[in-house]
Amino acid sequence: MATLMEHHPLADHTHVHGEGCGHVAVPHEDHVDYAHDGHLHRVHQGHTDECETASHIQHLNHTHEHGPDCGHVGVPHEDHVDYLHDGHRHAAHGGHWDDH
Repeated sequence: MATLMEHHPLADHTHVHGEGCGHVAVPHEDHVDYAHDGHLHRVHQGHTDECETASHIQHLNHTHEHGPDCGHVGVPHEDHVDYLHDGHRHAAHGGHWDDH
């Protein structure tokens, strides 16, 4: 599923993300994000961006309930926890699950 992404370059981000950097790697469409300080970072064109969707995308017909013991990796994200499921992140929102 393709989603519109906002481009948010991070100024003064000196940490280099990659395999073994110590942050949770999150496969996301054609790249990998890294959970860092409550945000998802993406290495992009020689700098690091915050990787956020530009729109609200509801995951339809999602009956699985995510939580601490659901079997999916939880990724802290801003004021909530996303869950890695089927190659993307799910977040609880308004009584349903969103794709991030």
